[in-house]
Amino acid sequence: MPIGSLGRNKSGRHRPPAKEQEEVLPDEELTSYLAALAPETSDNETTAGNSFGNAQVYQLRLQLMANEQLKELAAERQTSPQALATEWVMQRLEWEARQRGF
Repeated sequence: MPIGSLGRNKSGRHRPPAKEQEEVLPDEELTSYLAALAPETSDNETTAGNSFGNAQVYQLRLQLMANEQLKELAAERQTSPQALATEWVMQRLEWEARQRGF
């Protein structure tokens, strides 16, 4: 039993050439929405370079049990594990600075 063309046209292509494809117009509503969400400052914000504005991004690897414990504690406090870990690091840094007399 022959399978057929499987969506290909006679030239063997799966899609028509670019000239034959319908021109896609920008979605003005989406563009407007995204512009409204964008920060007003022109800071170079990115996560690709491990920074976001004035912040540095760190990756934290936890053992499975520690990760589960962090998730449970965050849920109890109605926050995210990331926010809770960040809060703890900031508190510890503040404590360390006080110990060193900064």
